[in-house]
Amino acid sequence: MRLTRQTNYAMRILMYCAANNDRLSRIPEIATAYSVSELFLFKILQPLVEHGLVETVRGRNGGVRLGRAAEAISLFDVVRVTEESFAMAECFENDAAECPLVDSCALNSALREALNAFFAVLSRYTIADMVAARPNVRNLLGIDMLERRAPAA
Repeated sequence: MRLTRQTNYAMRILMYCAANNDRLSRIPEIATAYSVSELFLFKILQPLVEHGLVETVRGRNGGVRLGRAAEAISLFDVVRVTEESFAMAECFENDAAECPLVDSCALNSALREALNAFFAVLSRYTIADMVAARPNVRNLLGIDMLERRAPAA
């Protein structure tokens, strides 16, 4: 199974927000950190906001932040929101009726079991786990540098 680019960057947005949890994150900063366009990130943001994974704050000093604690957002939560299909083979889709084995196929059963195992593993890991796995994630994403440049409030 291959996850889409949208899912990959959705996880990255959430990881950035988790690493930067003491202040709002701005899309231009996230785009710079990951060398991707702001427009692409704005498109990804919509389903994350709709499902409560991210909150937006409008205005001059606005930005985005996690919609709930990083410990409460599993990787499966993100995949479920951003992926359109989990069909691993044609027999997972509507046109499976063309196959004479559709009702008694061992392959379909094995693939479904594999997909469920994939989901189970993703459910065990959170966005907080991903950030904690790299103690220097703030530095790698340039967050520490941004804070040093920010004027004191």
